[in-house]
Amino acid sequence: MNIRRYTQKDEEAIVDLWNRTCTVDAIDVKKFRRQAIFDENFDVRFSRVAEVDGKLVGFIYGTKRKFPYLERGLEPERGWVNVLFVDEAYQRRGIGRKLLTECEEELKKAGCRNITLGAYSPNYFFPGIDTGNYKAAVCFFEEQGYMPGEEHYSMGKNLHGYRLSDQTLEKKEEAERKGYRFIQFNYSYSLELLEFLKEEFGGGWKRNALLAMQKETAQDVILLVLDKEEKICGFCMRAIDGNPMRFGPIGVAESERNAGIGGILLELQCYEMCKKGIYRMYFITTDEPGRRYYERHGLEVFRTFVSYKKEF
Repeated sequence: MNIRRYTQKDEEAIVDLWNRTCTVDAIDVKKFRRQAIFDENFDVRFSRVAEVDGKLVGFIYGTKRKFPYLERGLEPERGWVNVLFVDEAYQRRGIGRKLLTECEEELKKAGCRNITLGAYSPNYFFPGIDTGNYKAAVCFFEEQGYMPGEEHYSMGKNLHGYRLSDQTLEKKEEAERKGYRFIQFNYSYSLELLEFLKEEFGGGWKRNALLAMQKETAQDVILLVLDKEEKICGFCMRAIDGNPMRFGPIGVAESERNAGIGGILLELQCYEMCKKGIYRMYFITTDEPGRRYYERHGLEVFRTFVSYKKEF
């Protein structure tokens, strides 16, 4: 067995092996490049391949920030293992453990004092370990000292034949009588929206909206709620990664969170998606309170992830 650093010539073999091992998370070369190789923090020090008789049989991709990410900054003591997999025919030979150990050692040399599995913003492949589809990974990482944390849920909803319920329409009319207004984004709200998102939810939300504005898709993917002073108090977006079916984020100003406008906004976005011929909506991750909230709006869990972390 030979462990060495990743090189560009490994690209197609890695994607092929990825699709044979991470079977419910198939990718193509373009996605691999976009989210790994072209990420500004990619560093070959933290990426290794395993070979047996010249055949690529394993891969690990780790990350440590070289460039600050919004308000999180450099997170100097934090590292990530974004993905690790080994050819099924070569498993239980210590290859995965060797790949992980070498990656961990390089991350520690770079100053990391803890490592998170997946959940690397903004270009994560996984928000944690899918405990239903990758049970062997749970056992492997726990044996290597990684500790489980919170559960996160991927949820979705079929939008074929979707319509606004009478209850939603009544709630919308009541909200409008109180002075709220639900509108499609237009660019006259650009600066106000960016400031609203930064103040209420943080830089990540602002970044998503800013990218949509730069790409000139914001009017198609963003809905707003205005209060009686015509100020933004609610926001909903979709397609943050270019996939028209991806829903969120969605949020309401803290001062307005008991007014019921978030649920109306959610239903309006679903209706807008249906009108455009987008018959499925989903998002990748929410927490337990979020799961209960979305279930009340007809969404169902289709994957469960658990966050894992290791301290040194």
